[in-house]
Amino acid sequence: MIKQKTFKNSIGCMGVALHSGHKVSMTLKPGEPDSGIIFKRTDIAGKGAIIKASWDNVVETTLCTTLANEEGITIATVEHLMAALSSSEIDNALIEVNGPEVPVMDGSAAPFIFLVECAGTVEQERPRKFIRVLKAISIGDDKKSVSIVPSDSFTVEFDIDFESAAVSHQSYSICLDGENFKNEVSRARTFGFLHEVEALRAAGLAKGGSLENAVVVSGDKIINEDGLRYDNEFVRHKVLDAVGDLYLAGGPIFGHFHGVCSGHEGTNKLLRALFEDKNAWCYEDMSMSKVPAKESSRLWSVDVAGSEVSATA
Repeated sequence: MIKQKTFKNSIGCMGVALHSGHKVSMTLKPGEPDSGIIFKRTDIAGKGAIIKASWDNVVETTLCTTLANEEGITIATVEHLMAALSSSEIDNALIEVNGPEVPVMDGSAAPFIFLVECAGTVEQERPRKFIRVLKAISIGDDKKSVSIVPSDSFTVEFDIDFESAAVSHQSYSICLDGENFKNEVSRARTFGFLHEVEALRAAGLAKGGSLENAVVVSGDKIINEDGLRYDNEFVRHKVLDAVGDLYLAGGPIFGHFHGVCSGHEGTNKLLRALFEDKNAWCYEDMSMSKVPAKESSRLWSVDVAGSEVSATA
């Protein structure tokens, strides 16, 4: 059987929260079998500090994905970390954060994958549950839509279209087997437009955004001195976001996702529609022979944009 995985060791980091602008510390710890991904707000005492990473705990999707528990305690900007956990096949983890937002690091998922690799992973004596899509589900219209259809692998396709010539129309599709996500998607950074910054900050958003953790577009130009990490970095980041949001399903998915000019809200609505229809999905325990083996690779060394990292055995 394919076994569940968690961290071998605990590991911590510090960084800036994208929207609040505050310094945040976070520690990734091993989780118990079948516990899933759990966030714990260490700045809040008591059981109310626990928030399960689940599609039905999503309460806000403006520019990021925010989770909340029954007491109304929230944790925001979880999507990049969730994408890294999905790619690294982490099923169970306790994520301790001393504030209401996960640190943005460099705006991509690469620093989080680096943390996972530093911590190491260990198998647990419980079968990994895969979610198989059994029939097509779609939401939206001819301008903005999301859909998922049955597939024997996990593939993500995305189309975006912006007025700025620096972004314009981009399409990208990838099968997320082996290390494809790490190599082809994980380094894609979040992006924004300079003319929107003032309004966003007035609304209490993007206060921690900078050229160190985002691609910034001004008119038809990219103002980051180092330019882009991929020619189509913008659409690859939308794929990254979708992978993270889809991992809130509670396990790896066998299905083909397609997003067209959509975002966090659309992906969450799609998951809600999928799980509402009991005939649209099922759980499946996979044998080793049915799932492609994950390739091994060297440990990454990444620039975490001034963030601090520490590990404990």
